[in-house]
Amino acid sequence: MSDLPTRARRRYGSTIARHGQLSAPGPIAIAAKYLGVALAVVLVSTFTVVGIAVWGIASSIKPGVSLIGETGAPPNVGAIEGGVNLLLVGSDSGEGDPRYGKREATLNDVNILLHISEDHTHATVVSFPRDLFVPVPECPDPDGEGTVSSSWSAKLNTTLERGGLACTVETISQFTGLDIPFAAKIEMNGVIQMSNAVGGVDVCVATPINDLQIGLKLDAGIHTLQGDAAQLFLRTRYGVGDGSDLGRINNQYVFLSSLMRTVKSSETLSDPYKLYGLAKAAAENMQLSNSLQNLDTMMSIAVALKDIPLEAITFAQYPTAYGSSGGIQGVLPLEADGEKLMDALKSDVPVTLTGDTGGGAVLAEGESGPASPAPSAPADPGSAEPGTPETGEPGTAEPPAATGPPVVELPDTIHGQTAAQQTCSVGQTARG
Repeated sequence: MSDLPTRARRRYGSTIARHGQLSAPGPIAIAAKYLGVALAVVLVSTFTVVGIAVWGIASSIKPGVSLIGETGAPPNVGAIEGGVNLLLVGSDSGEGDPRYGKREATLNDVNILLHISEDHTHATVVSFPRDLFVPVPECPDPDGEGTVSSSWSAKLNTTLERGGLACTVETISQFTGLDIPFAAKIEMNGVIQMSNAVGGVDVCVATPINDLQIGLKLDAGIHTLQGDAAQLFLRTRYGVGDGSDLGRINNQYVFLSSLMRTVKSSETLSDPYKLYGLAKAAAENMQLSNSLQNLDTMMSIAVALKDIPLEAITFAQYPTAYGSSGGIQGVLPLEADGEKLMDALKSDVPVTLTGDTGGGAVLAEGESGPASPAPSAPADPGSAEPGTPETGEPGTAEPPAATGPPVVELPDTIHGQTAAQQTCSVGQTARG
């Protein structure tokens, strides 16, 4: 534990790695608006999954009755125009919940960037490790006392304590070169409530997990997790992979991809109680940027997301290597490979993974990998009879080339999966 006071840690950055509950929500105001908050509940599935929930609830409401003299009209919300970059930040603060321990600083242990393409046909979700060393810009002091000085190199998870959500967004924006107009801070209790709302999330465990530190024990096989078991699964670090935060990210993808498949199933979409539960989970566990404090905006993003197929949603972990900065251990960015991923987002093209799922997870039996590219638009069928352009002889023509967008193959240093792929956690016995 650092001996620096909270103020000093905020200004100079704490390097202590922590994990636990995500951040505190703002107070609930207007119920209708917070149904829109259901667009952004948990990590990546947050927006894809709950966007569906919001859409399902909104579309089930009968048309209103116009009263005499009434001039107002409900908004006619369509899909948001163009692409979307949105950052989801999870805090380890605990907010006084004893399950997550006492925290002297608020660190952003989860940092996920969601990119929705301009044509709304694919989405890419990038996880940035909490221990990633990045340049941190000057940020506004969260206590309103001027600004917090910049740092040439600090762990990403110190930015929330330095300058709040705005500082984390600006740090990742400058690091990636992407404009990020939307952001949300979330807490782990949202995962618990969301898993309860859908009746549990099925996760696959390839080898037993026995995390003695947090009390999670799972045998190999399929487990339906909800409540505390769900949050323990997402929190476990020493019980999966090599015991690193990088392995934990792979393990979280196992849960989140399954959560997305569960919510997009007909059993969930046809159940108004489950949909309402998803929306309520978001309402009680979110803090939004001002740009998202608007029902129309939230619903517009939901409309854009609701029809993106699971195979066109790619989870990608920003590439890193173990190293140190200023004598402090952490992970360093593999900038050349990371730039290829960021260039794909800037160019708004789909990506395909050539690397594996990472050390914390493996593909389930029967699943193929690496991840398949996002589907391209179908080719023009051309003439009814196949043949060469010159002779028209049957059976000699090559099939017409696809006319869809180009697909960027990412370096194999970038681990991940698509939302359609089922993966299994690689467990281990944690040191006590």
